[in-house]
Amino acid sequence: MFALCDHYEPLSPAASQTQAIGDQRVARWLQEWPRLAAEFRDADGRQPCHSIFYPAEAPEGATRYVPQLLPLLEQGSAEMEVHLHHRDDTEAGLRAQLIEFRDYLHREFGILGKDRNGLPKYGFIHGNWALCNSRPDGDWCGVNNELNILRETGCYADFTFPSVPSSTQPRNFCNDLYWAKDRGGAPRSHDFGRRLEVGLAPDDNELLLVQGPVGLNWHSRKFGLIPRIENADISGGNIPTPERVDLWIRQQVHVLGRENWIFIKMHTHGCVERNAEVLLGERMRAMYRHLLQRYNDGRDFIVHFVSARELSNIARAAVAGEVGPPGQYRDWHVGRPEIRRD
Repeated sequence: MFALCDHYEPLSPAASQTQAIGDQRVARWLQEWPRLAAEFRDADGRQPCHSIFYPAEAPEGATRYVPQLLPLLEQGSAEMEVHLHHRDDTEAGLRAQLIEFRDYLHREFGILGKDRNGLPKYGFIHGNWALCNSRPDGDWCGVNNELNILRETGCYADFTFPSVPSSTQPRNFCNDLYWAKDRGGAPRSHDFGRRLEVGLAPDDNELLLVQGPVGLNWHSRKFGLIPRIENADISGGNIPTPERVDLWIRQQVHVLGRENWIFIKMHTHGCVERNAEVLLGERMRAMYRHLLQRYNDGRDFIVHFVSARELSNIARAAVAGEVGPPGQYRDWHVGRPEIRRD
């Protein structure tokens, strides 16, 4: 399972760019991403799906770019989830902001998938990696019991990590899919939890955390000696080489008891020009070619391109003991969004 989660910020870095630059960035993605995605198909005949995590606090307001991005969602080459940068926040303030943005996406455009009870659900990435008030200085969050608020407002999974070499990286989990829950209002509750395992269902107060691959890349060394840290980032400064693809697979992020289902969750900041050159250009095409040529032989490996939502669903299906081709569980827990234009 391969998913790419984009911290999609049209005015980044730090919302400092002009509206004209944001317009150009979004227009480029609308033009170039569908063309690239259409060149590749996985074992299920599905094209790559770009998971756009759009910032709820965006200064330009969601009403400018969210509607513009609808064609990507309608074509099936992208899905949209929730991103958030906040600081010195309160429990009440965080809850209100998440509900407001969730309801906007769901009410206006049907962007979010729904669970089996018909309730809108969203995936989440925390800005500045500071989930659960995890920075030593307490900046860029402020809410210790963030996991509770995410779960209670409809978050089906957090996709923030890895954040290596940041101090916000979970201390006890690496290359894992795991459940975590609030620990009495203490910060960094995501340091503790339990790995997903076949047959062991989550408690009602647990939230799924999905991590991308971490390791040492001996094919990329500083000063020719020190291996570079693999931290699941795809960017202009960290291009997706064949050697990195092989490393992602060797990390074997999986559900305990279902080791043959490997989950690769990468992240990027796709609106930055230097990164877009990679994500929309030949470097990304070469990555997809290598992934399909080496790992989609139908015998030893089968590739499934998935969104963040689909990856979460397949992982949950594994926990429930479902068997067979994992692609059939893309909509197992949270259904496919029903995009509309009222």
